[in-house]
Amino acid sequence: MHFEPCPAANDLDQAVSVFVELRPRLFGIAYRVLGSAVEAEDVLQEVWLRWQRTDRSAVVSPAGFLATTTTRLAINVAQSARVRRETYIGPWLPEPVDTSVDPEVGAQRAEAVELALLLVLEKLGPTERAAYVLREAFDYGYPEIAGILQLSVVNVRKIVSRARGHLLAERRDTVDRAEHRRLVEAFVSAARTGDVTSLEALLTPDAISLSDGNGVRGAARVPVLGRTRVANLAMGRPNFWRDADPRRVEANGRTGVMLHRDGTPATLLAIAASSDGIHTLMWVWNPGKIATFLDSRLRRA
Repeated sequence: MHFEPCPAANDLDQAVSVFVELRPRLFGIAYRVLGSAVEAEDVLQEVWLRWQRTDRSAVVSPAGFLATTTTRLAINVAQSARVRRETYIGPWLPEPVDTSVDPEVGAQRAEAVELALLLVLEKLGPTERAAYVLREAFDYGYPEIAGILQLSVVNVRKIVSRARGHLLAERRDTVDRAEHRRLVEAFVSAARTGDVTSLEALLTPDAISLSDGNGVRGAARVPVLGRTRVANLAMGRPNFWRDADPRRVEANGRTGVMLHRDGTPATLLAIAASSDGIHTLMWVWNPGKIATFLDSRLRRA
């Protein structure tokens, strides 16, 4: 007996194939706009549901449709997320993701994936952020971005230019990956041995330390400013480093350190550095964000 293949089943298989192929790029867009892997995954779930419900025979460009849907949903989520983050206890940092497999997290360029830059992007409005991400990380043309955002090409050019200006004003030159790794390792070594002089030498005079814990015990609830104060904070309590097992990780395209306690990942340390030294320390204590980082490692393995 011969059975003809079911057209509906074949169509769904094709829809799955297209979505899976484009998923890394879609995640990369949503993650950069939101600074949250969890929220980006929620967006992708909704994109998939809409893709299933869409009359795909009428879609001229599946890639264009999915990128547009992802971007617009991410902008909507970003607008509501800004309100939620106002009630966050202490500094809020973007959720780090493991990039040991994909350093660019689905993008054509690694732009806008480092934690420090994602933090600066948070200061832009969601639409401005999306326009910058589409242009600088994914190399979309201005007409494509205009279609996605439902704006004129002239307006999009102005938005991207304005975003670049904001980022240039906020951003410092960064060191290369080898120097970044050296600074991380030197910092951890000095902190573990209690060498406060060496610690201070690694920091810029205006260094800042940000601890993201949302109320978790041990995380500073306000930014700590200045080389001496940051160095003293990094030394921690007497048993902070003695009880910690630091292990190198790849977080957002750069070397970071995951501190384990009793075999359990507890705190992630990331830095931002220029030729003058380390200017920003980012401590992620929030257990949910630590779990998300570990999950991202498994998903990309």
